[in-house]
Amino acid sequence: MKPLVSILVPAYNAQEWIADMLRSAIAQTWEPKEIIIVDDGSTDDTLAVARQFESGCVRVVTQENQGGAAARNTAFSLSRGDYIQWLDADDLLAPDKIALQMEAADRCQNKRMLLSSAFGTFMYRWYRTEFIPTELWHDLSPTDWLLRKMGENLYMQTGTWLVSRQLTEAAGPWDTRLLSDDDGEYFCRVLLASSGVLFVPEARVYYRAFRYNSLSYIGRSQVKRDAHWLSMQLHIGYLRSLEDSERVRAACVRYLQRSLIYFYPEEAEVVKQVEKLAGELGGRLKVPYLSWKYSWVRMVFGWDRAKRIAFSSRKIRWWLEKLSDRMMFLIETRKSARHSEEMRAEVERSLTKPLV
Repeated sequence: MKPLVSILVPAYNAQEWIADMLRSAIAQTWEPKEIIIVDDGSTDDTLAVARQFESGCVRVVTQENQGGAAARNTAFSLSRGDYIQWLDADDLLAPDKIALQMEAADRCQNKRMLLSSAFGTFMYRWYRTEFIPTELWHDLSPTDWLLRKMGENLYMQTGTWLVSRQLTEAAGPWDTRLLSDDDGEYFCRVLLASSGVLFVPEARVYYRAFRYNSLSYIGRSQVKRDAHWLSMQLHIGYLRSLEDSERVRAACVRYLQRSLIYFYPEEAEVVKQVEKLAGELGGRLKVPYLSWKYSWVRMVFGWDRAKRIAFSSRKIRWWLEKLSDRMMFLIETRKSARHSEEMRAEVERSLTKPLV
């Protein structure tokens, strides 16, 4: 028998997106499959929309709000699949995404091999998604994958992975302490338990990224900053457990330098800890970089005010990008619907013409 694939989805206040996500999951050409949605205490109509799709292969459960990591753990506990496809409630899978990766898994014949795929970002217009390769879009050893991720500030989106049950169980559960970068930390552990990454370029994921209001956006949230610092320490420990070389320590210092902006200058104690860790790794951190546009604010009002303005400006810019893309999506959708209606009317007219 062909292996069963479990598509596991945590959902919270995703009523606008969950139907499209479920259609993409149901449309997967790979069979057999099961789809499990865990509604994490949504306060909108997410649960009601999801339940409209319940069937023999789609199961919907609900729980009190506990966070995405807890919802994923619940979904996995209910699953039966030989392979696990993690998927967020607002993202989309190409119809053959899982099938292509399962074909690669069959050729590989190694349950410890972690399968990844290409992904691109979009807001509303998924059909305009661009797939831009990075240095992670290769077959890589766990060490080289983490080295590139941390040293070059790269990532793979959650939905890109296809993980055997054996590898999933070896990695352990999602860490419920992490309100940001929980997927980054989790897949570090998956990588540590794996034989390496097998990249399947033809398989594709469409990642809906609104940035400023996503769970991964840290901004000025104290809770998310604390979680991110914990995740950073875990990341460095995981990579050094694989290899504790000069190149690894240098990559870890670069990783610390890029993340320092989240804590500087408000979190003085955390800043000291970050600088101390960098010193232990043989590096020394610089004051975080702010764009020249905010340099005069920093000189007049100080670092904290300049950082606030920079973060607020970025959120406004992202919000405007989102608004613009939504407007274009509505315009293009209406044009497409009007064109379809005109075509239908033309066909009807042609059918009612008298035969000569």
